[in-house]
Amino acid sequence: MKKWTIGLLLVSMMAVFLGGCSLTKVKADDVVKPEYTVMKTDDFPEEVADLIEENKEKEFQMTYQDGEYLYLLKGYGKQETGGYSIQIADLSLWDNAIHLQTTLIGPDRDQEIKEEPSYPTIVIKMEYREEPVIFE
Repeated sequence: MKKWTIGLLLVSMMAVFLGGCSLTKVKADDVVKPEYTVMKTDDFPEEVADLIEENKEKEFQMTYQDGEYLYLLKGYGKQETGGYSIQIADLSLWDNAIHLQTTLIGPDRDQEIKEEPSYPTIVIKMEYREEPVIFE
């Protein structure tokens, strides 16, 4: 009887914990293009500059918010040369998420390339929103 009670208790607890978990389907039905600014390095808030410095060696994607603004940070890690740029392929507000898709563009063949490492990073500033961000 005691084993049966313990088993029933365990099954009940699992049902409670698993019932609290849910998946949210991300929808891109009604796409809205938000206003945003691609920031210059000199204009980064100190906290954003610190986050980039801490993470620049490897690829990263993160957000930072200061109450009024939301900053989307995307870095492509250490590249062996300079001349790289980042293109925003898509920044849109989906039904329940912010979607950011970027592309790393290598140096032009005609461009003079610095033979020192670079750390391509983009920081996008937009009005604060609570939706999660999906980086691609």
